[in-house]
Amino acid sequence: MVRHAWSLTAWWLLLVLALWLLGQAVGQTSSLTACAASSAFLIGIGEIGDWLRRPLAAHRRRTGPATKRSRSMHVQG
Repeated sequence: MVRHAWSLTAWWLLLVLALWLLGQAVGQTSSLTACAASSAFLIGIGEIGDWLRRPLAAHRRRTGPATKRSRSMHVQG
């Protein structure tokens, strides 16, 4: 759990820096606070997406080979 928190913190800091530097590069300067809030939002959306993806991927792994076998039997006749 602690390792996951450190990983999220590192990604958050990298994203804050990337957003801030990108804003500087294109002339759309923004405060570090605004970049921090945006990166927290983006990471939150990503974590929610990952949280939703994991059960679906596990379900596909459980039903994947059986579905493929039954389809191939129907195709072969």
